This record gives sequence, structure tokens and C-alpha cells, in this order.
Amino acid sequence: MRIIKVQPLTHDIFSPFGDFYSMTNPEGYALQGDLHRFFPDRIAETYTTRVGFSPIMVKKPAEMKITQLEYHTTTPEIIIPLNDDMILHVGPASAGVPKPDLTKAFFVPKGTMIKMKSAIWHLCPLPAKENELQAMIILPECTYANDCTVVDLKDDEQFIIER
Repeated sequence: MRIIKVQPLTHDIFSPFGDFYSMTNPEGYALQGDLHRFFPDRIAETYTTRVGFSPIMVKKPAEMKITQLEYHTTTPEIIIPLNDDMILHVGPASAGVPKPDLTKAFFVPKGTMIKMKSAIWHLCPLPAKENELQAMIILPECTYANDCTVVDLKDDEQFIIER
């Protein structure tokens, strides 16, 4: 069974899959007033339809064995871990045929917004420490029904994520 080691989230390594920004520890120039610091437009996305904000609850598995992957052909996906750090696995866009040998797994600190590019292979984020991860998924309304391809991995394509 292939083992994928979780690595720290860096812009250099994550950039083929998307972008990220810490919403709870923002950096860079801010517009400021007496009571506030505003960090404008750190991540932007355009959807051509209504946007859905969908909570997801993911139980911590005894083993992080990945047997399925999904992608969205034309839709970037945004995820924000709310109560815990999360483990996110991603693989490159590959014309509908998963390439598990090119998959990477990242440690995503709580409060960090992840924006995955269209067609990036992934599945649900996994909790890093807590028994259940609470996260927010941001996608166009009904993406799960209109632009979501889920693939069962063959036995020799499945992998385990280790910290």
C-alpha cells in the first residue's frame, strides 16, 4: 500500500493545486482604523451562479486510508477548517483519470482558507487532532449534483496518509 506523508503547507509546493491564506493570522498590508485592521481581497474567486456555504463534519478515521477521489471539472473548491487543523490530500488535474502516485497530503492550520483549482483530485478533509473536523465548504450551489465526479480507486491505487 502506498504511503503518503503529510507535509507542511507552503506556497511553492501547493501552488499547482491552488492557493491559501490564513484568515485567523493574516499578514501583509491592512487598511486600518481605530478599532479594525482590514485585509482586503486575500483570496478571490468568481462563480457564475449562487454560492453555497456548506458545513462538513468529518470523523477521524482509525487509519487515513483513501479509497475514493473526486474532482469538479469546472469548479474551484474553497475549504476552511473551523475547529481543528486538517489534513488535505490533492492530486493534479488529469483528464478524469486519477494519478494517486502524484498525490500530496498537506497539514492545513485551523482558520486557513484553501482554494483548490478546478479538476484537482481530492476528497473530504480529515481532522488532524480532534475526533471530528468541522469545516466550511464553499462551492456554487448544487456542485455536488452538477459538477462532481467520484471515482473508486482500484486496490493498487489506494493509499494511506501518515503524519
